[in-house]
Amino acid sequence: MDNSYTDRTWQSADGLTLHFRDYPGSDARPPVICLHGLTRNARDFEALAPHIAAQGWRVIVAEMRGRGDSDYSDDPATYAVPTYVGDLMALLDQEGIESFVSVGTSMGGLITMILATLQPQRIAGAVLNDVGPVLETSGLDTIKGYVGQGRSFPTWMHAARALEEVHGATFPRFDTEQWIAMAKRTLTLSSGGRIVFDYDMKIAEPILAADENAVPPDLWPAFETLAAKPLLMLRGGISGLLGEAAFAEMRRRAPAAAAATIPEVGHAPTLDEPEARAAIDSFLAGLA
Repeated sequence: MDNSYTDRTWQSADGLTLHFRDYPGSDARPPVICLHGLTRNARDFEALAPHIAAQGWRVIVAEMRGRGDSDYSDDPATYAVPTYVGDLMALLDQEGIESFVSVGTSMGGLITMILATLQPQRIAGAVLNDVGPVLETSGLDTIKGYVGQGRSFPTWMHAARALEEVHGATFPRFDTEQWIAMAKRTLTLSSGGRIVFDYDMKIAEPILAADENAVPPDLWPAFETLAAKPLLMLRGGISGLLGEAAFAEMRRRAPAAAAATIPEVGHAPTLDEPEARAAIDSFLAGLA
């Protein structure tokens, strides 16, 4: 089977052209849709997506507005999970997808949970990667500390070292080659010849403007909707965003779900770790 992908697009309700990678697979089962985290893009799944496609699944890797090859929005207020959910629904409608298996990292998992409350029939199964209904304040503060910082670098090695400075505690086992690979997933070569982050810096505005004293929405009902579906929950063993207590409560409320902790990784596992890959393979085999 040819596991190369086609670059394709879809339209948002407010007129943006959004990009996705489409890996061919069987029409006899729901497709797998990979949803990236806050500052990331389709390249986060450049290893996982062909691995899943080789097992016969059609895999779609969606790039949310303001990331990668998707249009940037003129209105930073649209950089919010409810808008991303609407964008994903537009993709599902364009492609005639009645149901799908979600692989959601961080923000991608939040998108999955909200979609499950609105159109539960659309979710055939879900992988939540280092995200849940309760997120640690310290982990959110860490994200606020780096999102939207419009830095640029002269070489990939400079970019890799900058990532290691910020995220070294998250990936303590990474060597130089892995940091360079991470840089090439996260950043891009700009038209001016500098290496820059591959997202609209304005995605930070709604996050930084949010009222820190506001009561966060209760996402447990959304999670429990997902818990009624085939579900795999992954947590980085040293994650600062999904705490051990919250993960334990997720397992308590979803006793039928599969769960795995990825050792010596923070937020969020790349899903290329052997433990993550084995858990995902086993989960998908149960759905096939």
